[in-house]
Amino acid sequence: MSKLPRQIWILALGRLLSEIGSGFTIFYAPIFFVQQVGLSATSVGLALGSASISGVAGRLISGTYADRWGRKPVLLLATIVLSIACFIFAATNDFPTLIVGCLVQGLGLGLYWPANEAIVADLTTGEERRFAYAITRLADNVGMGLGIIAGGLLISSTGAYRNLFIVDGISFCCFFLTIAFGIQETLRSEKRSTQFISGYTTALRDRRLLVYVIVNIIITVYISQLQSTLPLYFSNFVTQSTARGFNPQVISTLFTGHLLMTIACQLPMLKLLQKLNHARSLMISGGFWAMGFVSIAITGSSNSLQLLWASLGLGLFALAIVAYTPTASALIADLAPSSLRGVYTSINSLCWAVGYAIGPPLGGWALDRSPQFAHNFWMGLAATVPLVWAILWWLEGLIIIRD
Repeated sequence: MSKLPRQIWILALGRLLSEIGSGFTIFYAPIFFVQQVGLSATSVGLALGSASISGVAGRLISGTYADRWGRKPVLLLATIVLSIACFIFAATNDFPTLIVGCLVQGLGLGLYWPANEAIVADLTTGEERRFAYAITRLADNVGMGLGIIAGGLLISSTGAYRNLFIVDGISFCCFFLTIAFGIQETLRSEKRSTQFISGYTTALRDRRLLVYVIVNIIITVYISQLQSTLPLYFSNFVTQSTARGFNPQVISTLFTGHLLMTIACQLPMLKLLQKLNHARSLMISGGFWAMGFVSIAITGSSNSLQLLWASLGLGLFALAIVAYTPTASALIADLAPSSLRGVYTSINSLCWAVGYAIGPPLGGWALDRSPQFAHNFWMGLAATVPLVWAILWWLEGLIIIRD
């Protein structure tokens, strides 16, 4: 662990600070906009999904200019844009303002991820690279867990949802300072004068990358359900003997447990998977997703032990995520030529934009149907996992042939 470059640890610290702020909002925002602002689940899902529109532009810009200007200036710009988005959310009282906030947030996230992931790839090689991605993801999860705990305490004691967004904005300002004073530029090649689209044209001729894009979009749709659909499902569709739905404190506790398990299992999972190639590791992640979706469906349709089934489902999702995130990042870094690392990480991040454009509206639409339809929605997601396995088997064969 001590052999990792110092800048990896500084970057991890900055990500931890920013994720504390994000943890304040990410699981409570859908509940706030539906229950406090008065928007429908479908409209909130559409607004959250709209972030992917500007996110596409942000990712294209980030991928190209991270390879031309450098990683650091793009990352600094991203933190500024994300802080602005948080303050817009704090002032939101209607659907149009929510759309504006989501579009600004999408642009910031689009700028953020390709440059951030490229820094880690620049500083590491081989198996160390997967470990470095695991450390930075661990920092994300620790920060998110701390933020969720603090956010839940603040909501339960004051009900002041809007203050959560203000704290999130301040956290991105702290991340800006961490990058500005703690991170050096990692792009070592000369500035490139290629046209904006040429790097993407070259990357999209890589068949391995194109196959990976398909499976990555599907898994990103899965991940988006945890942040946009699942809190509302727990709040509105879980029937208990004394009330309908889990209260905010219970939801906070469930997701805190989910993140604690993510934190605890990140490095052990990495050790468990280190002898497997990237495709096989992602297949294991798919298995955990399938079991988790089934558990969530049982949570809503069962008349007893709802907390047990919900905890089991979130625990399985934690295992799915820790098997997926560092492996996926390391895979894309291994596929990328050093001169196109920003472009490849941008395409990887674009998969998240597409997944989040599909996932929240799809989940919101499902929750606006009948309760039985909402329960069956999770079973439908589980039924897509065999498709993920088939695509990963195809990808494994392409990588072996190329190597």
